[in-house]
Amino acid sequence: MISSKTNPPDPPPPPYHYHHYYTPIPPQPHDQNYIVLPYYQDPPNPKPRPANWHVIITVIFLLIAALVYILWPSEPHLKIEHLHLTHVKIHTRVPVCIDITLNVTLKVQNVDVYSMDYKSLDVSVGYRGRKLGHVKSGKGHVRALGSSHVNAKIELECVKVFSDFVFFLEDLAKGTVPFDTVTDVTGRLGLFFFRFPFETKLSCEVLVNTNNQTIIRQHCHRKH
Repeated sequence: MISSKTNPPDPPPPPYHYHHYYTPIPPQPHDQNYIVLPYYQDPPNPKPRPANWHVIITVIFLLIAALVYILWPSEPHLKIEHLHLTHVKIHTRVPVCIDITLNVTLKVQNVDVYSMDYKSLDVSVGYRGRKLGHVKSGKGHVRALGSSHVNAKIELECVKVFSDFVFFLEDLAKGTVPFDTVTDVTGRLGLFFFRFPFETKLSCEVLVNTNNQTIIRQHCHRKH
C-alpha cells in the first residue's frame, strides 16, 4: 500500500558565500642589478623670451662711445725735459747787455692711435715776463702712441735786460734762475687719407739750478 504522504522537499541550500582564497607569493631575493626608474616626461617647450632691446641698444651705444673716444684726435702732450743754461756773458760796457745760451730738450708725446707729423716747433724763452728770444725747429714725425725728443739751442746775444739786470745777477748768485717758456707746435694727425690739423701751445714757468743744470720745478698749462 502506498502511503498518501509524500516525502517533504529538501531544504534549500544555504546562501553561497564567495570566499577569495590566494596563496601569497614568496618574496623574491633582492637583486642589485635592478634599478627602478621614475617615469620621465618631456618638459614642455619653453616659450621664447622677447629680446630685451633696451639692453642691446645700451651696449651698442657704449661700444660706439668707446670707439669714438679712442679714435677722436687729441692734441699732443708737451713737456720740457731739460733746460740747460750753458753760457752767460755780461757786457759791462754801454750798452749793458748779456749773452745767454740755452739748450732745451722738449718731449712730444702722441696719445692717439695714429701717427702725428708736426710742421714746426717754436720755443721762446723769457725772464720775469720779458721775452728774451726763441728758436724754431724743423719738421718731425711721431708714431702712434709714441713720443719723440726735440733738442733746440737758443743763443741770445747782447740781450738788454735793463731793470731786470740786478735781479738776474742775484738769481745767478743764488744758483737758481726762473725762466718763462712758450712752446708752439703745429702739424697734422691722421691715418691714410684722413688728416686733422692741430696747433697746441704750452706755457711753463721753469726754475733752473745753474750749478748742476737741472730743473728744480716747473709749472705748465696750455694756452688757447
